[in-house]
Amino acid sequence: MLAELVVRDLGVIDEVSLVLGEGLTAVTGETGAGKTLIVGAIDLLTGGRADASLVRPGADEAEIQGRFVVGDDELIVRRVIPRDGRSRVYINGHLATVSALSDHGVDLVDLHGQHAHQSLLKPGVQRAALDQFGGIDTQLLASLLDELRATERVLDELGGDDRARAREIDLLRHQLAEIEAVGIQDADEGARLDDEESLLADATAHREAAAQTVSLLDADGPAANGIAAAIAALDGRSPFNDLSVRLHGLAAEIADVAAEARSRSEGIDDDPVRLEALRERRALLRELRRKYGETLDDVLQYEQDTAARLAELMAFDERAAELDARRAALLADLTRVRAEVLGARTEAAPRFAEAVEAHLAGLAMAGARLDVTVAGEAGEEVTIRLAANAGHEPQPLNRVASGGELARTMLALRRVLTAGPPTLVFDEVDAGIGGDVANTVGQNLGDLARTHQVLVVTHLAQVAAFADRHIAISKRTVDGETLSDAVVLDDDARITELSRMLSGSPDSSSARQHAQELVAGASSRRDR
Repeated sequence: MLAELVVRDLGVIDEVSLVLGEGLTAVTGETGAGKTLIVGAIDLLTGGRADASLVRPGADEAEIQGRFVVGDDELIVRRVIPRDGRSRVYINGHLATVSALSDHGVDLVDLHGQHAHQSLLKPGVQRAALDQFGGIDTQLLASLLDELRATERVLDELGGDDRARAREIDLLRHQLAEIEAVGIQDADEGARLDDEESLLADATAHREAAAQTVSLLDADGPAANGIAAAIAALDGRSPFNDLSVRLHGLAAEIADVAAEARSRSEGIDDDPVRLEALRERRALLRELRRKYGETLDDVLQYEQDTAARLAELMAFDERAAELDARRAALLADLTRVRAEVLGARTEAAPRFAEAVEAHLAGLAMAGARLDVTVAGEAGEEVTIRLAANAGHEPQPLNRVASGGELARTMLALRRVLTAGPPTLVFDEVDAGIGGDVANTVGQNLGDLARTHQVLVVTHLAQVAAFADRHIAISKRTVDGETLSDAVVLDDDARITELSRMLSGSPDSSSARQHAQELVAGASSRRDR
């Protein structure tokens, strides 16, 4: 609900601060005092159109703030309208857009009496109102529609172009066959081939180097002969015993190196056929790396990814067939469910209209006729139409000319519906009525205030008498400028204001007595 409203420099209002509460609040005051500006301020807080002409003369900007209580949370909304430039919106202290304000406003407040911001003028809200009245469950319909949209989206993404898909399949098959034909052993195969090719390419030179080494180190070679001579010279000479031992070990090591060189040389073959095969294999691996990755590991990963993508494309027909079958089943279910919802909405529509008409009869609209039309596969096109006077053809609510008739129609609709925004504001609801009809309007507003916070701008004491809270707007002149004040009245001040509304004389004893009777009567009627 709207818990607090602050208005500065709007029209004739210099500054007004109101703490509001639950139930029914009446806003009254003399003509021109600024009653409708309170409604206009609330309208601006819910995304209404800002106009620089609303700024009070002499002020640079108008400012409206509202504190809304939503469950356990609070929403602080601020609207600033400069004399020059664009208006600004703040939600909980942060800059926001007017559209964001409107999105919040539609869930918080409904204004009746000004066409622009009445939610019940919107087709979607009218459909929801009929569904609520008729107890029509549309969850299955919504679920089927959501699933159908999701299925068609997957089909669109999966489908693509048949020729493009065929071209991609051919390319992937070729790439996969090319990689598979090479048969990479593992990611280290290239390194092993490099080592083997190096060995075979230098086979003759390897053997020649081994032979030269053997000739130098074997028993008849210069190295062996030199060591043997050194051993002979030092053997038996005690100062050199350790060197003699080392020379014997060196002689054995040289003989071993010579034998190992001879053995390895005998194992090296000059195999040009194998060498050519190695070079061809390495060329194949280089070509794969050029096309599919920096390393053989990259090539193997590409092979895996390609196989997965090819399998996905090859399964297209099967997947597409599954999705087509699901889509067909959903469409069949939708046809059935739409027919059921259409039947339920068609059946509920005249009952809804009749229930609203029953309330209109007591709101000075006895000759009014309301009908609810239903069209579309599921009756989703719901239009509430009103003929305010007998003999006239019903028209959509947004074409109703009289603000008072529209406001009273909205009041009758709200009496039938239990849902809606938590705060309802009525302006012009008492236009052109009086007497017992005014009492009926007041009672309807009071009854509605049991489930909603209701604000009504009224010039009728009979309506204001039903209020739980009464706000009086008065005007004063300061230095030749007309300014307005707003105060919440206590019980005695309320009787005075009601007396003024009844007779124009707030001090009239008979008017005060009548005002007291109105309050007592309203209290009695609301307690029934």
